[in-house]
Amino acid sequence: MNEYVPGLEGVPATKSNISFIDGEKGILSYRGYPIEMLAERSTFEETALLLLDGDLPTRAKLKAFDQDMRANRQVKFRIRELMRQLPPAGHPMDMLQSMMACLGMDHSGAECLTGGDHCNDVNFVHNTSVTIIAHMATMVTMWEHIRNGYDPIEPRTDLTHAENFLWMLTGKEPDRYIARIMDICLILHAEHTINASTFAVLVAGSTLASPYSVIASGIATLSGPLHGGANQAVVHMLEEIGTPEKAAAYIDAQLKAKKKIWGFGHREYNVKDPRAVILEHLMRKFADYKEGKVGPLFEIAQAVEKAATDRLGAKGIYPNVDFYSGVLYREMGIAPDQFPSLFAMSRVAGWLAHWKEQLGQNRIFRPTQVYTGEVDREYVPLERRG
Repeated sequence: MNEYVPGLEGVPATKSNISFIDGEKGILSYRGYPIEMLAERSTFEETALLLLDGDLPTRAKLKAFDQDMRANRQVKFRIRELMRQLPPAGHPMDMLQSMMACLGMDHSGAECLTGGDHCNDVNFVHNTSVTIIAHMATMVTMWEHIRNGYDPIEPRTDLTHAENFLWMLTGKEPDRYIARIMDICLILHAEHTINASTFAVLVAGSTLASPYSVIASGIATLSGPLHGGANQAVVHMLEEIGTPEKAAAYIDAQLKAKKKIWGFGHREYNVKDPRAVILEHLMRKFADYKEGKVGPLFEIAQAVEKAATDRLGAKGIYPNVDFYSGVLYREMGIAPDQFPSLFAMSRVAGWLAHWKEQLGQNRIFRPTQVYTGEVDREYVPLERRG
C-alpha cells in the first residue's frame, strides 16, 4: 500500500531552481539571491524578470521589460464592461479570477501549447507573462473604482509598476517614499517555492491549459483564508482585539479554545518568517515617515506578537508574511478585502516563472491515492432497498 502523507507535507512534487527556503535558519532566496538583498537593492520589475529568466537582467533587458510592462497596462474595454456587470459586493479575488479567465478569450497564441509536450515559442511565453503581470495590477485598481460606482482611472506610462498601481488606486500623485515601500512588498510576495497556489499553477500548466486559465487557477487557490486571505483575517483579528492591553488575554482565549491565531505559523519556517522581519521594519519606517501619525493596529500587532511568541515560540510558531503585511496595507489606506488581490498581483511573477519551468520539463500531474472505501459490493435493485 502506498504511504499517505496528509497535505503532501514534505513530499517533493517537482524540481525547480526558482526559489529556495531553509525554514530552520529563516532563509528565503530567489534564484540564489537572498530576499533581504532584493528588498534592499532591487525593484519589482527587476525581480519579476529575474524570476522569469533566471538571472539579473542587463540594463538593456531591464529597460525593454519595463517599457513592455508600461505599454501593456491598459485593459480592453470589454473587460471593463464585464466588471460593471459583477455584483459590487463581490470579493475582489472572485473578480480577479473571473477576469483573468476572460482575458484568455481576447489574447491569441496559446495554440502553440497544443502541438506537443511543451511550448518552444519563447516570445509567446515572454509576451504573455508581461501582459498578465501588467494587466493584473490594472484590474485590481479598476475593480476598486467600479465596485464603488466610479469609472476606473487610466494608467500612466511615466510611473513605475508600484507608482502606477497607487496612482490608479487613489487618483493621487503617488508619494515616492510610500511607492518604494509598496515596491518592496511586491518583491517580498513574488515567489515562495511550491505553496498551494503555485502547485495549482503547476497542475493546470501540466495539462497545457491556456496561461490565463493557469493563472486563474492560482488566483482561486490563493483566495482561501489559509493562504492569501490570511492577511485580511489578521487585520480583522487586530481590530477585534482593540487595544494592546487586551492582546495577551485574547491569545490565551484562542489557545484555550484551540482556535487559529491568524498570521502565526508556517509549514516551512520554525523561526520568524524572513519576510515578516522585513515587513515589520517597513512598518516602523512608515510610522516614522508619518511622524507617528498612524492607527493603533501596529501597536496591537506588536503586543500580539509578544504574547503569541511567549506562548508558542518554543513550538516553532512565529509571525509569517501575513502578520505585518495587512497592517502595512491598512495604514496605506487599502481596503482589507483587497489584500489578497495585492498578494496575487505580486505572486503572479512567481507563478509565471513556474509555468515557464513546467513547460520546459512537462509531464502531466497524475498522483495516486490510498483507497479507503468498500470493495466488491453487491448491487441491490431499487425495489429491494426499501
